[in-house]
Amino acid sequence: MIPHSNFPYPLYLVISEKDCIHHPFEIVLEEAILGGVDIIQLREKDCSNKDFLVKAKRTKAITDRYGIPLIINDNILVAKEIEAFGVHVGNTDTPPSEVRKLLGNKSIIGYSLEYWEQLESNESLCADYLAASPIFSTATKTNTVTEWGLEGITKIRAKTTKPLVAIGNIHLNNVFDIINAGADSIAVVSEICASKTPRKSAQQLKEILNRL
Repeated sequence: MIPHSNFPYPLYLVISEKDCIHHPFEIVLEEAILGGVDIIQLREKDCSNKDFLVKAKRTKAITDRYGIPLIINDNILVAKEIEAFGVHVGNTDTPPSEVRKLLGNKSIIGYSLEYWEQLESNESLCADYLAASPIFSTATKTNTVTEWGLEGITKIRAKTTKPLVAIGNIHLNNVFDIINAGADSIAVVSEICASKTPRKSAQQLKEILNRL
């Protein structure tokens, strides 16, 4: 379990092949790491298990080279096969309590909060960190339940000591406000994956975080 005071991953990249617009997936991945990304989640919603496993192995070869933790989105079999750092699940995915039974305490579990009632559920208690999703509406998430906003982060922070990751339309101009509202980490997709200069984009985000 990761305590709130010890979540050393302020810059969290969520990456998929389709979100890498200007450069191949592996180039974006490595450039993001070189730019300062602290932790990476591989999210491939449209892959078969076979294709996801192949991509996860390719991804982990790169993250291992740089000592960056790799989280797998909602695919416990793939996470177990590649010995990933952890798994991230949402409200409609395998519940954290079930993930814990399957993976034990060696893997960390992230859990996306999409509505307020989740926060006080047993599933949130089973997770190692929580993700407020989304903070602001974004084209990469088409099934938004709650747009939390800055006020939502503050309310969640007041109710839990678990590490809190913010995701959803995060960019250079709102990072300060998001962290100031109570998030421990920012998770980005397009700000890095869709950038023509992913390393520079990661560096700029990390510079802001390092000043906070």
